Amino acid sequence: MTMGPVTSKSDEQVPTVEEATATPAGVPAKAIEGRSLSQIAWIRLKRDKVALTGAGFIIFLVLVAVLAPLINKVWGHPVNEYHSDRIDPLLGGIPPVGTWGGVSKDFLLGVQPVTGRDLFSQIIYGAQVSLLVALAATIAAVAIGVVLGIVSGYFGGVIDNLISRLMDLILAFPYLLFSIALISVVPASTGWRIGVVISVIAFFSWPYIGRIVRGQTLSLREREFVEAARSIGAGPSRILFRELLPNLVAPILVYATLIIPSNILFEAALSFLGVGVLPPTPSWGRLLSDAVQYYEYDPMYMFVPGFAIFLMVLAFNLFGDGLRDALDPKSGR
Repeated sequence: MTMGPVTSKSDEQVPTVEEATATPAGVPAKAIEGRSLSQIAWIRLKRDKVALTGAGFIIFLVLVAVLAPLINKVWGHPVNEYHSDRIDPLLGGIPPVGTWGGVSKDFLLGVQPVTGRDLFSQIIYGAQVSLLVALAATIAAVAIGVVLGIVSGYFGGVIDNLISRLMDLILAFPYLLFSIALISVVPASTGWRIGVVISVIAFFSWPYIGRIVRGQTLSLREREFVEAARSIGAGPSRILFRELLPNLVAPILVYATLIIPSNILFEAALSFLGVGVLPPTPSWGRLLSDAVQYYEYDPMYMFVPGFAIFLMVLAFNLFGDGLRDALDPKSGR
């Protein structure tokens, strides 16, 4: 019985690196491209459909607030125009005519009790106030918190102790009582009142982000790139804002998106207590405050602004959670 030739492993043809990576004739080899951290974060964020839904609703609310005059001209009525014919005179002139708070093709969300003002107009113009106050207060709080937090964490010592104790003092302060007392003595002007509301919210919000930035700075100030910057003679300002700050962008962005809904609720609470935006300027919190005395006659009047606040806060929270997961390299999502 004859046997064929036996080949050993050493005789086998092992493909070379060039052969293993070769492509068919005429097909150019595809170069391997690296991805930056921002590209990786964007890819992770695009996979999070819940976060994208929240972001889409936020964009929708911003567009509604910006285009409120145009939208109101097409589907609404003048924001402070009374419609006494939409109020039922048989029930004391309080509830609107019809069901669901007077909802009709002409009044998409019904009308306010007693006055008959268009609730749709109040809601879309109220979005302007709520977003303006929340975004402006957040920007101011982030600016203050980032500067003081990074200075406190980098320099340490007496400066760190002073800023940290200031944060503790503000966080321990009964901010709601202070806000009511301060805003109550502000001159009765809409511009003044909105400015003071923004300042008060920012003042009591910055310590939260200040603590986060301080903690991150404490962990970064001894890293190699900071030591390298010191070794070539970089001054404190360059190290703070050219070396440390770019590495703090991710937590700052995440916390900013999470603090906006808190500021929205803060403004709504102040308006609900009667120390927020002055009438007749629309505000979702003030609409809720007015609805308290009429909820027995018209529950829809309380439901509409309450549901609008709920959706706005939920959208910012969903987007903030998704952004945090996208920017966190340890996240498994």
